[in-house]
Amino acid sequence: MSSPAKENYLKAIYALSNELENVTLSKLSERLRVSNPTANSMIKSLKELNWVNYEKYRPISLTDEGKKQAVKIVRRHRLAEMFLVEKMGFNWSEVHDIAEEMEHIKSSLFFDRMDEILGFPERDPHGSPIPDKQGKVLHHNFSKLSEASVGSKVRLMALGSSSRDFLKFLDNRNLELGTEIKVKSIEAFDQSMEVSYNSLAPTTFSRDICDRLLVLPL
Repeated sequence: MSSPAKENYLKAIYALSNELENVTLSKLSERLRVSNPTANSMIKSLKELNWVNYEKYRPISLTDEGKKQAVKIVRRHRLAEMFLVEKMGFNWSEVHDIAEEMEHIKSSLFFDRMDEILGFPERDPHGSPIPDKQGKVLHHNFSKLSEASVGSKVRLMALGSSSRDFLKFLDNRNLELGTEIKVKSIEAFDQSMEVSYNSLAPTTFSRDICDRLLVLPL
């Protein structure tokens, strides 16, 4: 039987599986900020439900049914974020925690109606794809800004992080999705980038920031 705690684990495994080659118990514990024994206990429960594949000292993976459940949770979360921004006027840095609560509402009708009201958006406020009601997820070929070369022009399409501090950082620098960015120089020492956009004075972003900005070449 599903519960908010189980759903949080499924969503975390789904996210990690899109970031890492192998999802380990330690990585999952780190993501959820719990101890390894706590995570291990929950993984056993998920395995009993046939939602995960796991053997001791081996990577964790979602079963087909587990992935189906995880995608439903991701859909609810991202639709909730979009609704909060588009229909309620929240800033994109304010919606994650609220959506964390809303994603546990079980009514498919509720979220299908929300999807309809929003005009069936393909992406959430941070550029992440919103699964449709059949569970289909739109895939993209975005690259990290850190992979761009000097002189290239790119468009910011999505974010690799939705942390509040990161989003506020972008707000403070007037950087939003759809912005055209030009790479002016790359520092050899730390791979930081000097970039320009929106006719503003050039600014420098650290390698960590550039890794979180997902772009398409122009």
